[in-house]
Amino acid sequence: MTMRIATFNSFDRGLNTLQKRQADLMGLQEQMTSGKRVSRASDDPAAAARAERAMIAKLRTEADQRAVDASRNSTLQAESALGDAGELLQQAREYMISAGNASYSDQEREGLAVAIRGLREQLLSVSNRGDGSGAYLFGGQGSSQVPFADEPGGVQFRGDGGAAVTANAQPLPLTVDGGFTWLQATDPDTGSSDLSVFDVLDRLATELATDGRSNDDIAATVREGVKDLDAISDHLLSARSRLGETLNRSDAVEVRLSQQALMASAERSAAEDLDMVEAASDFQNQQTGYDAALKAYSMVQRLSLFDYISA
Repeated sequence: MTMRIATFNSFDRGLNTLQKRQADLMGLQEQMTSGKRVSRASDDPAAAARAERAMIAKLRTEADQRAVDASRNSTLQAESALGDAGELLQQAREYMISAGNASYSDQEREGLAVAIRGLREQLLSVSNRGDGSGAYLFGGQGSSQVPFADEPGGVQFRGDGGAAVTANAQPLPLTVDGGFTWLQATDPDTGSSDLSVFDVLDRLATELATDGRSNDDIAATVREGVKDLDAISDHLLSARSRLGETLNRSDAVEVRLSQQALMASAERSAAEDLDMVEAASDFQNQQTGYDAALKAYSMVQRLSLFDYISA
């Protein structure tokens, strides 16, 4: 049985082959231009899904990193504020020791009382320090109002207890519990946690400004005052140490996030990026094949029966 191949069918198949080779060559050229093996989901659905998951993981990691940066910024500011408070309390302690000098007059002790009231105002300003973004370092759980109010009965905490934290898998503090930090030092006499730095300074300033007190009374004020100031300083130092631990934890979280971001980038690259060396070799082979197919097609075109008849 003789098989006949129509001239039109032969030309049509040859043209389809050329078009396919040309499309493959253009597709490879597009990949080389973009540097991506997978530009659309239709190029490789499985690889595109892998790349999408990797991209989502990286975006999540970047969001977590921003949260870590916010926590570190507020923690550094709070740690600095407590450092300032420690220096102010040290000055208050020095004033109290000076007040114990038996040669001081009532007027001189009253001058020390004025200085202690000034330190108290500075400490109040430190406790109400903002974080630069509209919140307060010692505002607790996100209160929008100034956390400490100077009222007739003394300084009161108006913030929310506790601390605001970042909303990610590894929560880190954004604020500090101001009520605990400034108003709940351990009383060295009673052991209760209700020693307020502001109440102590108010009491000491009032007692030093009172005229006509005996040397024994002054000595008792100095002794009790120094003891209370030391207890408050230790309390603030402990709070500052906890902030240092938070900074160390932030550094550890940042290292893990950096590793996760690197892994996500590598996974996405493996899924969709193009091997340029391999692609260049494939492009050369495709181009050679296309040139050969084009030459073959031009030769087949000359095999038409009509060309022989007309000749």
